[in-house]
Amino acid sequence: MSGTPELPAQPRSASGPAAPRPTGLERFNDTPDDEAERDLLHCCGSHRWARRVADHRPYPDLDALLAAADEASYDLTPPDVAEALACESLTVLPDGAYSAAHTALSAAHAAYESRFGHVFVICLDDAAPGEALDRVLAGIRSRLANDPDEERAVTADELRRLARGRLSRLVRHPLCPARAR
Repeated sequence: MSGTPELPAQPRSASGPAAPRPTGLERFNDTPDDEAERDLLHCCGSHRWARRVADHRPYPDLDALLAAADEASYDLTPPDVAEALACESLTVLPDGAYSAAHTALSAAHAAYESRFGHVFVICLDDAAPGEALDRVLAGIRSRLANDPDEERAVTADELRRLARGRLSRLVRHPLCPARAR
């Protein structure tokens, strides 16, 4: 008998190599309902939207998930939109933005909220970081000319676009917050 302890044998898998790790979409499809809804609320703050998207799982691919999210967005009632808007925050300026930019953005947000009664939302997923401030200011200024009904429709569409981007990030990178803009 030797003085070296024997190491236990490594368990062998009866099915061969280890199974591949599930994708973000597979994890999303398999997540318990309450967790899925909680994750979805980070994409769009409407409980009705989150329940509807969660209830239609499993999704075969990201395109099917995004189509279901769009459909749920189109069916939001004014109270659903108001609930989602209550969860949104003001646009964050990039580091190093000048004080004048902060002042201009604050004034624009205040004018928008005074006119429409809710926070301004805009999807900046396709904007370069250096363009974000200009896009937000231009968006607020142009949308201030909208009548309330027209602005409700534009706002609902921007919420839908925000939810799509956040949902895509949630599925692609499930450990990252969906709200990262």
